[in-house]
Amino acid sequence: MLWFMEGMCFLPVSLVIVSSFSFIVCYAIATLERHVDPVFPYISDTGVQVPESQIFSLLITFAAILGVATMYTRYKILEKINDPMSNFNTGLNKITLMAGIFGCLGMLTVGNFQENTVRIVHDIGAFIAFFFGVTYIGLQSLISFKMCQNGSTRTMHLLRLAIFIISFIAMWPMFVCGGVLTDSTLHWHRDDKGYTKHIISAVCEWIVAFGFVCFFLTYIREFQRFTLKMKTNVLGLH
Repeated sequence: MLWFMEGMCFLPVSLVIVSSFSFIVCYAIATLERHVDPVFPYISDTGVQVPESQIFSLLITFAAILGVATMYTRYKILEKINDPMSNFNTGLNKITLMAGIFGCLGMLTVGNFQENTVRIVHDIGAFIAFFFGVTYIGLQSLISFKMCQNGSTRTMHLLRLAIFIISFIAMWPMFVCGGVLTDSTLHWHRDDKGYTKHIISAVCEWIVAFGFVCFFLTYIREFQRFTLKMKTNVLGLH
């Protein structure tokens, strides 16, 4: 059996591939078509105009669905290996799943409400996606340290914590610098007012986005050890 077909690891593998593909392909098309400048555009700016806008919406929607599937599988894995008498771990697992689902709903909003048409909805979706996404990986990092029998090593735990810390630090200048910008344009120049804030915000956005990608990469080895089965029950007719 191929390594990416072992257990449930095809889910994080697919999520990483689709997410990375959506970022890179839309960036490449947008820059080649001169729709954005090549020096750190916002990720959303690479999916504003045709043809990249359709690709962006499709892939981000697909990535959000894969994200929910991956997070739910992680939830069930932790539920399986968790101490059934530990209400704290059970509650933390549920809260983490809900944070992840909210983040994916934010992704769906970003992908389907373009910033050039309904900017306020798009911006709210982006805030939800990034804030709850970082919250999710932070809580998962905590769970990784608490759960000692989930197939992870201490190195993996430290790697997840490092990804969370970097993403958490980058998230705040992304929000602050992006929030104070008054100009909205796809083409920035060095002498534009707010150029420095734009660059800081955009760089941090890319860091957080690929922080998510790197975090889900760490799931692959653990997901190889588990399968998820659906149980069907026939209800009696009255």
